[in-house]
Amino acid sequence: MTRYQELADDIEESIASGVLRAGDKLPSVRHTSERRGVSASTVFQAYYLLEARGLVRARERSGYFVAPRPRSAPPEPTRPSAPQGESFAVVDVSERVFEVLESAMDRDVVPLGSAFPSPRLFPLQRLGQALARAARQADPRSAIDDLTPGSMALRRQVARRYLADGLALSPSDLVITNGALEALNLCLAAVTRPGGAVVIESPCFYGALQALERMGLSAIEVPTHPGEGMDLAALEAAVQRHRPQAIWLMTSFQNPLGSLMPEARKKALVALATRHRVPLIEDDVYGELYFGEHRPPPAKAFDTEGWVLHCASFSKCLAPGWRIGWAAPGRFTRAVARQKLTTTLATNAPTQQALADYLEGGSVDRHLRRLRQALALQRDRMADAIARHFPEGTHATRPEGGYFMWVEMPAPCDALALHRQALARGISVAPGPIFSASQAFGHCLRLNYGHDWNDEAEQAMATLGALVRQAAG
Repeated sequence: MTRYQELADDIEESIASGVLRAGDKLPSVRHTSERRGVSASTVFQAYYLLEARGLVRARERSGYFVAPRPRSAPPEPTRPSAPQGESFAVVDVSERVFEVLESAMDRDVVPLGSAFPSPRLFPLQRLGQALARAARQADPRSAIDDLTPGSMALRRQVARRYLADGLALSPSDLVITNGALEALNLCLAAVTRPGGAVVIESPCFYGALQALERMGLSAIEVPTHPGEGMDLAALEAAVQRHRPQAIWLMTSFQNPLGSLMPEARKKALVALATRHRVPLIEDDVYGELYFGEHRPPPAKAFDTEGWVLHCASFSKCLAPGWRIGWAAPGRFTRAVARQKLTTTLATNAPTQQALADYLEGGSVDRHLRRLRQALALQRDRMADAIARHFPEGTHATRPEGGYFMWVEMPAPCDALALHRQALARGISVAPGPIFSASQAFGHCLRLNYGHDWNDEAEQAMATLGALVRQAAG
């Protein structure tokens, strides 16, 4: 154990024992450095680790303070919310998904059903300054240089971030895209043909369902555990029975469950896909939003033969609305680049350069630490509100990253009816059936804790809880 981990553990023990209480200020970095006989860098690392654990919060020009802890939390689900075994379905979800998304865009609505975190969590002013510089200093040739794969400067910065986390990718392994959704769609188009079938999680990201519907592909839904991810035994059975053209899933902080697949299961997943020679499309847009000490490795980290088409973006962790993502498609890189060439051709050059410059400046990790700490705190507050306001029999996941919480309501609650009732009261929620090709999860909700926790949010949770109590009888 390193010295900064020892220091962090000592402080955590003081918090757990009540020596340090919520709101107490931690000793200054200088004071702790002198008393413990360690460098200031060691103290900073310890405080950063405590931030990541959600135990302390940094206040601008004031130091570090013990964070408030939730008074209570609802029990977590212990099994998938849908029947065991895979199901095969033709996809028809777009209209319902559009209806729900449209309701969450209203600024007068409390956005618990939103797919995005609060824009106030991001360094938009600094990003704007970087974009202005990039526009002023743009090389005219940048409009055609690296046209389809994207800016070499940005690909190099993305590759460096992966390298820092132990995953060696070359800039030539990457294709820059207009957000992660384009990366995912390009990968899907590169490895499938209309009339085929694709394995997806159950529940799954509705963007996957919409992509399958648009491309004329059927969905093979495989149960996904709220804590550990897709059921690998059911996945192998589905692969052997249906011979799918691809597997599409999230291995870290899955939308909507928030689940994190353990490292050993990620290795087994990649081995399974490689053994059956099935392309594995990995959506890793929430990978940077971890609350622990280290970023969990993606499935791509265990890919030795190129069967994993890894996709990610800056939209959830740094630059919402900029629509900059990328794919690392392994053996399918050339096929994905061709799909890009024949569809959108290129990605905005000044925006790519601005992000490359911002990343090179080195302030992104400071931003990410603050973002993770804010999300972890808001997760705890939402869990506390569910425990206080929702009826007995309610279960909710406790994600280790991301900003989504999956709530299982007691029978006979109807999530679609609750969605309409909540919307009439100025609250959006995401009902479970939009995350399933077979319209399952009628008693479940996805809630977003990525927005400011204030009196309005607290009142919205109380109103939701009352509606659930009424529906549950």
